[in-house]
Order: sequence, then structure tokens, then C-alpha cells
Amino acid sequence: MAIKIYGDPGSGSRRRVTAAAAAMGVDLEIVDIDLFKGESHTPEFLELNPHGLSPVMVDGDFVLYESAAINLYLAEKAGSDMAGRTTREKYEILQWMFWSGEQWRIFATLTFDEVLAKRFMGQPADQPVVKLAADKLRAAAAVLDAHLATHSYIVGDRLTLADFDIAGPFSQNERTKIPLNEFPNLVAWQQRLLDTVPAWAATKREVDERIDGALEAAGIKL
Repeated sequence: MAIKIYGDPGSGSRRRVTAAAAAMGVDLEIVDIDLFKGESHTPEFLELNPHGLSPVMVDGDFVLYESAAINLYLAEKAGSDMAGRTTREKYEILQWMFWSGEQWRIFATLTFDEVLAKRFMGQPADQPVVKLAADKLRAAAAVLDAHLATHSYIVGDRLTLADFDIAGPFSQNERTKIPLNEFPNLVAWQQRLLDTVPAWAATKREVDERIDGALEAAGIKL
């Protein structure tokens, strides 16, 4: 039985899972959930994730949400070394994945909610919130940019789950205008992923098509 992933094709979080799974050689059955139509808040979906967020993984009778946890599960199930070859490497990867959740993606998601999601609801962005998120992202990006000045990847000299986790905000940065392009090492690392990881490039096209199509259908110009 294939492992199922439920999520919207425009979701950067679903992208992190599907791209990592492809890089690890894990076959998935993708079940599209239309967030714009409220399909993540149906009674059936809320049984899978009571937060009404995607993606959600279903592997037999095991249900798991949160992209980072899903990727770690898939890596263990596939016997992939993308979660770490040694104890030290494993914990360095976990450090950056936890860092991503605490210092990074939370503010990119907040910006998306304010700058894009509210537009679909006909509401203005809360500009002090947008500025707060930008300031937090800029501070975190400075740390990451310094790290990437001497590293081609987030951990070690190869692609790991940490790269996918931290790359997530690049899914929407051109639309939300979060300040990632101010940091040259960060931009070069992201381009390296697009050039060398086919699944990361493919999922970028998927996200772009989905979100740009939704914006056009709603008559929203950024």
C-alpha cells in the first residue's frame, strides 16, 4: 500500500515532503486538498489533522502531520542517509530543522498569511506584523548567510533533510517579498538546489502554477 500525502499543490510544506521523498526514492500517492475551497477543514480531514493544515501522511493506519516529522519518518522507512550518516550529523540536521521551525519558516508563513492569504479574503495586511516578520527573517537570514559562506549545503558537503526544511520559504518569497534576496550566499544555495535537485525544481513549477493560477482566478495583482 502506497504512502499517501494529503496537501495543496501550492503548499511549500507539501513541497518539502514531496521533493525530499523523490530525492530519497520514496514512492508517494498524492491526494490533492484544495485549501482555497476549505477542503482542509472538512470533518474527514480534521480527523487526520485537527489543525486543518497540510500536508498529512497516511501510511496504513499511521497518520502523521508536520512536514519535518514526515520527512524524518520517510527517511527512516527508506533507510536513507539524508537524515544523517553518523550520530553527530544526525543531530546537526535536527538542529537546523528545529532552527527552521523556530527562527525561520514561522515568519515566512506569517508573511504569506498577511500578504497573500488576506488578499483572497479581501482584507488588508497588518503592516506592523509584516515588518516584524521581515525583521525576524532578516536576522535569521544573516546567520544562515554567514553559515553558507563556507558550506555548499546546510550540513556537511551533501544534500540532507535540513536543506529541504530551510528551503521552504523560497516557495513564496518572490510573491511575499520576504527579504531573502538580500543575502547572496543564501540565494546561491537556493539556486544550487534548483540546478542540482530535479525534484526541487519540479515542485517549484508546481507551486508557481498553483498559486499564480489562484491569484489570476481571483483577479489579484501583486
